[in-house]
Amino acid sequence: MKKISALIDAFFKGIGRSRVSVIGAMIVTVTFPFLLGLVLIDGIFHIDNPYLGGFIYMVLGPAFMLGLVMVFVGLFFLKGKEEVRLFTLEYLREHFTDETRFNRVRKLIFLGVFLTGVNLFIIALLGYSGYHYLESNAFCGKFCHTVMNPEYTAYQNSPHSRVHCVECHIGSGATWFVKSKISGARQLAAVALNTHPRPIQTPVHGLRPAKETCEECHRPDKFHGDKLFVKNKYLEDEENTLNQTVLLMKIGSAGSGTEQPHGIHWHVAEENVITYKADHKRMVIPEVTLTRADGTQVVYRSEDAAATVEEEGHGTETREMDCVDCHNRPTHIYRSAEQALNEKITDGAIDRKIPYIKRQAMEAITQKYATQEDAEAGIDNHLRNWYRENLPELDQAQLNKSIAGTQEAYAKNVFPEMKIEWDTYVNHIGHGTDFDIGCFRCHDGMHESESGEVISADCDTCHAVLAEDESDPEILQTLRGE
Repeated sequence: MKKISALIDAFFKGIGRSRVSVIGAMIVTVTFPFLLGLVLIDGIFHIDNPYLGGFIYMVLGPAFMLGLVMVFVGLFFLKGKEEVRLFTLEYLREHFTDETRFNRVRKLIFLGVFLTGVNLFIIALLGYSGYHYLESNAFCGKFCHTVMNPEYTAYQNSPHSRVHCVECHIGSGATWFVKSKISGARQLAAVALNTHPRPIQTPVHGLRPAKETCEECHRPDKFHGDKLFVKNKYLEDEENTLNQTVLLMKIGSAGSGTEQPHGIHWHVAEENVITYKADHKRMVIPEVTLTRADGTQVVYRSEDAAATVEEEGHGTETREMDCVDCHNRPTHIYRSAEQALNEKITDGAIDRKIPYIKRQAMEAITQKYATQEDAEAGIDNHLRNWYRENLPELDQAQLNKSIAGTQEAYAKNVFPEMKIEWDTYVNHIGHGTDFDIGCFRCHDGMHESESGEVISADCDTCHAVLAEDESDPEILQTLRGE
């Protein structure tokens, strides 16, 4: 015990000769038990709280490693009041030439190696757990809550909600991991300084190519046949009448060993390379170039293409078409007010039996609110007051359920704090409004080649309309066997 005590005394005497080492040792001593305990707890039980995870891996971890660096620097490089320090060249020469002192320094080296091994274990554990924390959905979606809450909410309400954020935004490989963390550092600084844009600007121009993300799961060359799509719409009348539109979507294929490229996915076939020029938001596309398998090219330009390109100047980008040019919001999907209410009525969250509920809910959610909390209160007041005045006999349980459904429709799509309103973000799948033009950016009948060939605007190119705004479409009756 005396030898061990003397050994420890000698080690700390060396540390004590430098203030930097002393401060570093104090930091290591304080952070070590907390860091080790919390990392083990996270590894075994998994800590869901993103802020506690941030404290572990972004505060305690760096503090621990900073302390170790300070101890090392103080021991070997920064002189204290005494000229001789632990493990300096003079110290080693003196102690290695004397057998008694050599035995002492050997034990000291053993202690140093042991402590280094412990520290390396902690650092390895910290690096492994920290890496997975930084790759987690909780970190991506919840750490910068105000900024990322809209995107995280939309992500949870999407078809890709079981796909981890990093699988699309980063993917595999060290290069994109480093790029994402450098970008993330800038974004974190913007959040800390409150200089981030409201709303977040789209499209994101630094995303990994779709062929390395989307096509890891989806094979455009294996999409065959057509898909029946039924769109439910409820009118703003007393009965909340259901109208349905039935489309046969020509999904087609990008080509395979059995079929040639056809249908919607013809656009991304290897035989048909499509590039285009567009403004920064990719809403205005003045020029489209088709390169066929034999190398021939056809260039389609809108009537004002030259003026548009000149006006946009450096803001015009040339891009090869891929999945995200149509599926631009594959997992961060925001519904329009109409779509959000139609979905809630369809799934029963809003009771269709309540007279005029579609109309009143639409009036409630399309008003301007300063915050989501104000919206929740405003929607509640609007619906309760109207039905109290006009249908006082209405069952309150029905009304309460429908109010909650209406509030949820708003809360999942509108975020006033980030200046995200209805239709802030466009979805290029299809075409619905003057704002959300989607396919018509190119398929407008106005992009013409020098030979007079025009990009088709024929509806039947992508779908066949089997029924449009019908209360009980005959095609659906047939499919039901009626």
